[in-house]
Amino acid sequence: MTTSLADHLRSLPDESLAALLQLRPDLVVPVPADVSALAIRAQSRVSVARALDGLDQFTLQILDAARLTRLPDEGTTATDAVLAMATTGPHPPAPTAVRAAVGRLRALFLLYGPEHALHVVPAVDEVSPYPAGLGRPAAELDPRTAALCADPAKLRRTLLAAPPSARAILDRLAAGPPVGSVPPGALQAPPIGAQDAVLADPTNGGAPTGSPVRWLVDNRLLVAVPAGSSTASGTVELPREVGLLLRRDTGPLGPLRTSPPPVATPPREPKAVDSAGAGQTMEVVRHTEGLLEQLAAEPAPVLRSGGIGVRDLRRLARTAGLDEPTTALLLEVAYAAGLAGELEMPGSTTGRYGADQQVLPTGGYEVWRAASLAQRWEHLARAWLTMTRQVGLVGRRDDRDRPITALSAEAERASAPATRRAVLGVLADLEPATAASPEEVQALLDWRAPRRSRGREAAHREVLAEAAQLGVTGLGALTSYGRLLLGELTSADEPGGDPLGLHADVESGDPSSAARALDALLPAPVDHFLVQADLTVVVPGPPEPALAAELEATTEPESAGGASVHRVTTASVRRALDAGYTADDLHELFRRRSRTPVPQGLSYLVDDVARKHGGLRVGSAGAYLRSDDEALLTEVLADRRLESLTLRRLAPTVLSTPYQVSRMLGALRDAGYAPVQEDGTGGTMLSRPRIRRAPARVGVTTRTLDPLAAPKLPMPRLLGVVEHIRRGDAAARAARRAPAVVRGGAAGLGGGPVPAHTHSEALAVLQQAVRDKALVWVGYVDAHGATASRLVKPVSIGAGYLRAEDERTEMLHTFALHRITAAVLAD
Repeated sequence: MTTSLADHLRSLPDESLAALLQLRPDLVVPVPADVSALAIRAQSRVSVARALDGLDQFTLQILDAARLTRLPDEGTTATDAVLAMATTGPHPPAPTAVRAAVGRLRALFLLYGPEHALHVVPAVDEVSPYPAGLGRPAAELDPRTAALCADPAKLRRTLLAAPPSARAILDRLAAGPPVGSVPPGALQAPPIGAQDAVLADPTNGGAPTGSPVRWLVDNRLLVAVPAGSSTASGTVELPREVGLLLRRDTGPLGPLRTSPPPVATPPREPKAVDSAGAGQTMEVVRHTEGLLEQLAAEPAPVLRSGGIGVRDLRRLARTAGLDEPTTALLLEVAYAAGLAGELEMPGSTTGRYGADQQVLPTGGYEVWRAASLAQRWEHLARAWLTMTRQVGLVGRRDDRDRPITALSAEAERASAPATRRAVLGVLADLEPATAASPEEVQALLDWRAPRRSRGREAAHREVLAEAAQLGVTGLGALTSYGRLLLGELTSADEPGGDPLGLHADVESGDPSSAARALDALLPAPVDHFLVQADLTVVVPGPPEPALAAELEATTEPESAGGASVHRVTTASVRRALDAGYTADDLHELFRRRSRTPVPQGLSYLVDDVARKHGGLRVGSAGAYLRSDDEALLTEVLADRRLESLTLRRLAPTVLSTPYQVSRMLGALRDAGYAPVQEDGTGGTMLSRPRIRRAPARVGVTTRTLDPLAAPKLPMPRLLGVVEHIRRGDAAARAARRAPAVVRGGAAGLGGGPVPAHTHSEALAVLQQAVRDKALVWVGYVDAHGATASRLVKPVSIGAGYLRAEDERTEMLHTFALHRITAAVLAD
């Protein structure tokens, strides 16, 4: 069969071979040596399984029809036979649809040959042993069952006599798969109607009851398949003839649907869908930033087994005001986007790899914060679409009954990007703003790729929930900007696309089409706020990055959303002064940014805190405290709240303590004083918070959506691959034409060196070929010890090497003379 397919591939033009490689890109990884190797790979189990995974339900059913209509002797079928079986049911598909499905199978070379003699690739039977969910023919299972199936009338009478419980088993097996397992003792239990034949015992389920499986086996409607162990559960199989008889109402292939199932949900208003999604994107960016700020303030330690512990995840969720699943999702997305990473803490040997590790923001977090809101969301969404993490596994138990934690290796799933693309692709193919239910999405996936979607219902629901949480969908429908983002990532995987993201807009600094579409839906960033008389600051929209930094330094946040509320307090003003602002700077900031008159209370507060600020100077003695105001130092010395510092007056204007500067500063501020720290020269030391960042990480935003898929090459490169395969095939044919002495000249190398006279004769032939410029067959041993032969035109001999030109490839090759085993002039 391999030779037949290889010959068929050789007869194709280069464009047809390139089309095959384009449809099945795994065939070129690595590039086959010749057409025979390509044919072997195209029929391998792994490659055939990949090809079958991408087929829809109708095409798979047509392939099953081709398998069922194969002639027993020749093993071939015909398009007309496939068409006849496919149109047997009560609702036959259109013949054009059947022929189109056969064409798709032939393009993938799952079927090959002329229409009147189509071959099915043998690996299809290995990957899917039961075509159309039907069992093996009765002749392959049991001779007595085959005799029953050979008499159609008797088979119908036996089927009609089956009790209701036995008929239910038959109907279940007829729907596929045709095999079933039965508990131990079921085949030994008495059949229905013979319950009194044996006494009650635990093996038969207690009271003596009839066994429908035993009745079916005794009446040859089911065949018991031998099990590998006598103690294992029994296995029964439904013969193909019985299954076809049970399917007389639906057809031998079952119900055929040439198009995806319809979606009953009517489309929503597109503007409402985009508005709901855009509102959620603002929340996602805000919560992600808050979560990373919490990690910066209190990094989360990494467990020995990897990931963040349950307690730390719960702490982050409680601080951020989120539930734990949402916190795990945002944390995983931020990590995948390169905004968070691990920082090793040297000096400790209690953690893994000899040092403790902590998770905290990376240097890329600062760059991300400076971008627009739409670009920040797009960065997160791209990371979610391309990350190989299944966040829904966090919180579950693994195979060893241990909890799966966030950022741990147990949540890694290479198929996760392809699953997200499949689910969102279903929504993208619907009419815009159509919100399909999870059941409808699953039904569409079951039709589009039944082999891939089988058993992944929970993962598909997780993708829909995560897309809603991240704002990719709104009101259950795919948003317009989400559709653009999915299209950009999908186009990068297409042949001739940009799989490495080298030409992406986001890499060049320009907003992508998805970011521009989202930016048009979001409220414009504001550069001002409204100061109220009660010292609250209302920001009527998302603040621009510069304003957000100023608000973080001078106010305390109270509420967030489309319009955020902040409050100016004594502590916030003191924090701004500690960071380097002066009273004049704060007055100017509020005057410049506020669209309402600055209340007098705010001006008084700033002046009052600024007047007290810096009145005390702190140094280290342990630490010292100095002030030009002797009365103020006397007050501090007499303050009972500061007795723990054991202050001592060194001079009328200087006090000292044995404790460190940080403790003195904290105690003085807790007591209501406003000291500032100074260095050894008396200069003020600004107390900006030290920002700790993990090493920069490269995000996954440039990764393709399916890391398991082979790279898709453009047609020009595929034609180059085809040319390489053709050359290899020609070389293989030429090697087979080589004289026997050349092909077998190295046969004796395994047992010892080549005889001297043989090697001398080979050198003489080569020298004559150099003089006559003649073609010569050269047998040699390559670097791996394998024998090979090549038809070449010698150019020169010297320094222990032969230099010769390959006539077929026009390339110059160099052969070590001691590796040449034989040489024969070509005819």
